[in-house]
Formats: sequence, C-alpha cells, structure tokens
Amino acid sequence: MGEKMERGTAWELLCEYNQSEALRRHGLAVEGVMRHFARLYGEDEEVWGVIGLLHDLDYEMYPEAHCVKSQELMKERNVPESYIRATASHGYGIVVDIKPETNAEKVLYTIDELTGLVAAAALMRPSKSVMDLEVKSVKKKFKTASFAAGVDRQVILNGCEMLGRSLEDIIEHTILGMREVHESIGL
Repeated sequence: MGEKMERGTAWELLCEYNQSEALRRHGLAVEGVMRHFARLYGEDEEVWGVIGLLHDLDYEMYPEAHCVKSQELMKERNVPESYIRATASHGYGIVVDIKPETNAEKVLYTIDELTGLVAAAALMRPSKSVMDLEVKSVKKKFKTASFAAGVDRQVILNGCEMLGRSLEDIIEHTILGMREVHESIGL
C-alpha cells in the first residue's frame, strides 16, 4: 500500500475538523470495525483503522461536499492517495462516483451505515451496550424501516453483495468490532 499514515496524526486531523463528540465516536466505531475486518482478511489493521477513522473527515464542516472536500483536505496534508481514495469511496453512488474496489473500500462502504444502526440498537437495550447485543436483534431492527430511519439499508445490502458475505455475517463482525472499542464509543 506504500506510505502509511500514523494513527495519532489521523486522530488529530479528525478532531481538527470534527468538534462533535458523536462524530468522533462514530469515527472510533468505524475504526474498530475496520481493524476487526482487516484481521479477518489478513490485511494491515493500522491502515484499515486509519481509513475508518478518517472516513467522515469533512462531514461536520462541509456536509454539502461530503467525500469531495475530504479529498482536498487530505491532499493538502499529504495523506497517501490510497487512504484518500478509500475514504471517498464510502460515498459511492450517493455523493461520489468512486466505486469501492479493494477489500478495505468495500468493507468501509458496507459498515459505515451499519455501525450507526448497531449503535442505535445497543442504546435501546437496558444495558445500552454492544457487549450483550445479538445479531438477531440488529437484524430485526434492520427490517424495521422506521428504526434509525436515516440508515440507508440498501447501501448495506449492496456492500454485502460486493463482499460476497451475508447480512448476518456482516452484522456479527460489525458487533464484534464495536465490542473491541466499546469503552471509547460509550457502548
């Protein structure tokens, strides 16, 4: 993958452009899930984690230019092109035409929205935690369009198809990845 970006540098960059604790926690959740999937695919979890952390870099300050402005911001900071492309590709078909091609890009595209659904499902539990959350509970919430209505379920299903993995499998590994960072994301 060539040049790598340090996680600490990525965190500082994320915090510079995102003051919202909710957006920072979302970045940490996606980072955790990306690291988990990187291990499943036998790939570099540091690289995948940084991609997950930075994926919504521009969302708070430039929501109307999401996935476009982030490319510009990262280029200004000499972020490696592979990271820029990967983070931008999660907006494929919505805000950009950059189709996910690598495993990291496909996973990010698939799990970004799903982490929000999993977090919402966890908050409905008495424990308010992912630690006791089950796949069947998330799948039931997935089927209820009014629950976490902002979550684009079609994107998740499209991502499952890209990855050649079942929805249940993706949900399971998303929960497992979020469990690894449950303290930092407050779940």
